[in-house]
Amino acid sequence: MVGLDARKGLFQRRRFYDSLSPELPSNLTDTVIKKVGTTSQLHLGCTRQAKFQVRIQNSLISGTFKSKGCSLSEQLRPGPVTAPTTPHGPGPRKQQGLLGKRKGSGRAAPRRPAPPRPARPRPARAAPPPPLCAGAAGAAGAAAPARRRGRRRPAMSEAGQELVHLVWGKKAGPRGLADTIFCRWAQGFVFSDSESTALEQFEGGPCAVIAPVQAFLLKRLFTSEKSSWRDCPEEEQKNLLCHTLCDILEMACSDNSESYCLATWIRGKTTEETASISESPAESSHQEEQPSALAVEELGFERFHALIHKRAFKSFPELKAAVWDQYSAWTNRFGVLLFLYSVILTKGIENIKNEIEDATEPLIDPVYGHGSQSLINLLLTGHAVSNVWDGDRECSGMKLLGIHKQATVGFLTLMESLRYCKVGSYLKSPKFPIWILGSETHLTVFFAKDMALVAPEAPSEQARRVFQTYDPEDNGFIPDTLLEDVMKALDLVSDPEYVNLMKTKLDPEGLGIILLGPFLQEFFPEQDSRVSESFTVYHYNGLKQSNYNEKVMYVEGTAVVMGFEEPMLQTDDTPVKRCLQTKWPYIELLWSTDRSPSLN
Repeated sequence: MVGLDARKGLFQRRRFYDSLSPELPSNLTDTVIKKVGTTSQLHLGCTRQAKFQVRIQNSLISGTFKSKGCSLSEQLRPGPVTAPTTPHGPGPRKQQGLLGKRKGSGRAAPRRPAPPRPARPRPARAAPPPPLCAGAAGAAGAAAPARRRGRRRPAMSEAGQELVHLVWGKKAGPRGLADTIFCRWAQGFVFSDSESTALEQFEGGPCAVIAPVQAFLLKRLFTSEKSSWRDCPEEEQKNLLCHTLCDILEMACSDNSESYCLATWIRGKTTEETASISESPAESSHQEEQPSALAVEELGFERFHALIHKRAFKSFPELKAAVWDQYSAWTNRFGVLLFLYSVILTKGIENIKNEIEDATEPLIDPVYGHGSQSLINLLLTGHAVSNVWDGDRECSGMKLLGIHKQATVGFLTLMESLRYCKVGSYLKSPKFPIWILGSETHLTVFFAKDMALVAPEAPSEQARRVFQTYDPEDNGFIPDTLLEDVMKALDLVSDPEYVNLMKTKLDPEGLGIILLGPFLQEFFPEQDSRVSESFTVYHYNGLKQSNYNEKVMYVEGTAVVMGFEEPMLQTDDTPVKRCLQTKWPYIELLWSTDRSPSLN
C-alpha cells in the first residue's frame, strides 16, 4: 500500500508541475522542479497546491527567483523561448525525473509514463468571411479559420489593400490612422426623426458621402409623383434610399464597362463579428449612443476591411435587386463606407487613379477626416477629377482635368468668394435646382423646386463660359490672338478681315488684349433674365448641433434676385449668402427661422 501511495503522489505532483509549465519558461520550470521538487513543502491537498502556485508566482513577480544563465526579467520578456545551448550550439533539453537522480546510482530514475488524459471534443469551426477579393469566386474560396486571442487573423488581400490605400492613404492602419477618424466615418444612412426625408450625420467627416446622397435623394423626390415630398413612411424610405444609391452607382459605372460592384459583408454569419453587424436591427437616430465607437473597438480598422468582399453584377437589374437585399447593411454600422467602396469598385480603382490629379493623395484626409474634391466630384458627376472648372486646361505643360458636361446636381463653394477657385458653369447650372454648398469644414445642400433656376443656358452664359476656357487664370481678358478661336467656338463670323475689325473695336488702345465685358456687350447685348425675381428655397444640414433646436430639419426661406441697378433690399452678410453670390451676385435671402442656417 505504501508503494502505491508513493506512485500516486508522484503522478499528482507531475500533473501539478505540468499545470504550471504553460505559465513559466521551459528552463525556469526545470529549475523550479530541481529546487523544490523533493522538498516537504509539496503535499497532495488542493489548498496547499494553490498556495504553492501563488508562492512561486509572487516570487517570479518580485524578481527574487532566478534560473541559471539569465535573469528572471529576461526570461519573462515576450518572445520565443529558445532551447538551451550546448558547446556545439543549441541542443535538446535533457529531461529528468521529478525526484532527480537516485541516491547511490549514477543514472537517472526511469521516468514513468503519465496516464493518458481523455481528449476533449472540440466543436468544428466554420470558415470566416474571406477578405475583399476580385470577384465572387474569391468570396467562395475558403479562408483560414477564425482565430481566437493570441492567434493570427486573416489579413487583407492585395485588392483590399489597394482600395484602402486609395481611400485612406498608404499609412492607413492602426498606427497610421487615428481611431477617431475611422470612428467618425463608421455610420449608416439613417433618416432623421424630425424630417422623414432628411439623412442624419452624427459626426464630422462623412458629409462628403451623405450630402451628395441627400442631394440625389431630393432629386428622386422631385421627379416622383408624391404629393408631399416631406412626408415619407418607413417603407417608402427604403425604396427612396435604394433608388438613390442605384442612381449614383449607375452614374459611376465606367463608359466602357457594364460591370457593377457592391462591397458587402460575407453571407456566412457564423463568426461573432459578422453576427454582431449583419444581424443587428436597423437603427434610427438613436444611434447617437456612439455605436460607431463600439464598432471600431470590436473590429478595428484591419479586421473591418478583412470582413468585406466584392460582388460583381453584369446587369443593372441584378444590381438593383442586390441593393434592395442589402438595405439593412446600408442603414446599420459602416453603411456609408460600404457604399463608398461600392462606388469606387464600380468605377474602377485604376480609372480613379487616372482621373485624380495627385494619385498619392487619399480620398479621405488621414489627419482631419474630410473628403477630397475628387471624392465629391466622383459622387456628383461619376468622375474623380480634382478640379471644378469646365473642361480640361493646360498649365505649364500639364493637363489638368475638369468637368466635361452638365452635372445632375450642382456645386457651389465658399472658397470661390475668397477667390481660391472658380467653379465652372457645368456645376453652377446643373440639371436640377439642387446644389452642394461647401465651406471650409462641411458640406450642406441648398435646393428649390422652381425649375426656372436651371433653365437651358442662355447665349450670353454660353459665351461667358467659352471665353473663360481661353482664360484659365481667370484674368477677365484674353490675348487678341485668341479672339478668332473664341469666335469660331461660338459659331460667330470669323473671317480674318472681320476679326481684325473687331480687334480694333474691342482694343482701341492697342494693348493686345480683349476684355470679357466689352466682348459680351458687342456680341451678346443685355438679355432678359430667365430667373424668377423671387422663389422659395430650402437648406439642409445633416449635423444636429448645426440645426435650430438641434433637430435635423429643412430650413425654408425666400430668395430675391435683383439687378445691380436696384439694390432695394440688403440682408445680413452670411456665409450662405456669400456662397450663393458666386452664382447670383445680387441675391438676398429671408429665412423663416430666427437665425440664418449654418454652413458648418
